[in-house]
Amino acid sequence: YPLSSSMAMIVFCGNLAPADPASRPCCVLGKPENLAAIKFESVSPYLSPRVSKEMWETAVSGLARSSVSNSSCALWLDKASVGGLASGASRHNAGSRAHALTALVQAERKAGKETAIIVVCERSEVFASGCAVARAYPTYLRKSKGNEQLIQSLKDKELSEVSPNPPSFYLNSAGSAESQTTVKVGFVLVGEEASKLSPEDVSCLDNAAEGIRLSQAIVDAPCNEMNTTEFVNLVSEVAKKLGVETTIIKGKELEKKGFGGIYGVGKAALHEPALAVMSHKPPGAKETICWVGKGIVYDTGGLCLKPRASMVGMKRDCGGAAAILGAFYLAVKQGFKENLHAVLCLAENAIGPVATRPDDIHTLYSGRTVEINNTDAEGRLVLGDGVAYARRDLGADCVVDMATLTGAQGISTGKYHGAVLCNGEEGERAMVDGGRACGDLVFPLPYCPELHFSEFKSALADMKNSVADRSNAQSSCAGLFIGAHLGFDYPGVWIHVDMAAPAYLGERATGYGVALLNTVFGGRSSSNLLQSISPQLTIQHN
Repeated sequence: YPLSSSMAMIVFCGNLAPADPASRPCCVLGKPENLAAIKFESVSPYLSPRVSKEMWETAVSGLARSSVSNSSCALWLDKASVGGLASGASRHNAGSRAHALTALVQAERKAGKETAIIVVCERSEVFASGCAVARAYPTYLRKSKGNEQLIQSLKDKELSEVSPNPPSFYLNSAGSAESQTTVKVGFVLVGEEASKLSPEDVSCLDNAAEGIRLSQAIVDAPCNEMNTTEFVNLVSEVAKKLGVETTIIKGKELEKKGFGGIYGVGKAALHEPALAVMSHKPPGAKETICWVGKGIVYDTGGLCLKPRASMVGMKRDCGGAAAILGAFYLAVKQGFKENLHAVLCLAENAIGPVATRPDDIHTLYSGRTVEINNTDAEGRLVLGDGVAYARRDLGADCVVDMATLTGAQGISTGKYHGAVLCNGEEGERAMVDGGRACGDLVFPLPYCPELHFSEFKSALADMKNSVADRSNAQSSCAGLFIGAHLGFDYPGVWIHVDMAAPAYLGERATGYGVALLNTVFGGRSSSNLLQSISPQLTIQHN
């Protein structure tokens, strides 16, 4: 995918080479107690000869006394600094203080062809800290200065009447010759497991950064670039790089095969809707896990048209599919041991002569009928098809669906915590614990279909697609609509994640979900780093 030539490249290092900060500006970041626990000799190779031991100790002591939650101190001009994260974390926050670390990295960003970031932390916080650094360097940018060649190529592509080849896709955050800045990231570990990172650990961090920044770029890109056609091209290119199988069902074929949800939502758009599936099937696998993502590349609301202020930013409504794609990339690169399928439900919710109308009744892939009473409740329709496909065609033992599903999620659990709905307590606990371990935080929603699913009651069809009472656990109800098409009798693990608010911060995507899925399912990875932070999640083969 064509990205900015001015983006920074991130290189994680097990053994970061020494350098004078005059030639390689450097920032050392960590909690004050961790900074105080290390010897100056641990960081002097990156600060000498400009910073003395006395200067370092004075700065660290000052950070420990600071009442500011995130603070920093210049050590030498604007070339070397030390930053302190707030000590401690409440029980619903990540111990790594991942969100604070991302903000501190952005604040302490140094200018130069090559810069360095040294993170001082415990081994259990390495993955969360590495992901936090990656989030601070999104890759999508269309400012004309410094990007003249890219802007011209995009213009030529728009003028071309011939369908272009799939775009050259960026999946190497450590090797582009076009990049103006290389950010080298090293770790100094404290605590009982203070050994250096292995090459395998470094590779995991590199792949995590690529997955997160891939997800960010998809969400940041506007729909005139990231439409459903380009998304499918992107899926094909990622699959080719990973060496996995793909299944693409699109346009009229969706209607023919019974995908009434995806087709009904996307049929009015210029670019046709699609179900894009990537399948990783390693030898010896016993479980089948499906990650299903909502990929609404733009949401006008359909004929229930959104007002202007509510429509701005709806390019981000593909955040779930973007997260699944990035997470799948990382999982396969790290040697996922079980069958893993990424099921991406792609559509643009547009208006036009053939757009779905309120009062229309669609039959979804589950065979259940849905009376449309709100065309702006479209994400659950495409995901209903996706989870039904995961159960019926892929034989899933575990289904996770991820979506920017409801505005109510931000009211329920806020800007930093996704909302999780699960049919089992162990799955819910695994998501909460995994979120704290990696920085992609989640908080549970009530799972109670016997009290909430009646909100979708219809006199004409099996259900409506939007609730009767918007004040009654709206985010839970939206998730239950999806679960109804998987089936409340589903014997496997079902996890629904609504990440409408955490998918972005300010005007930038966060890459939320990539780290979360790989942490929760890390016990099925070949990566020791992911295994070490993964919570317990039992999946029974059906």
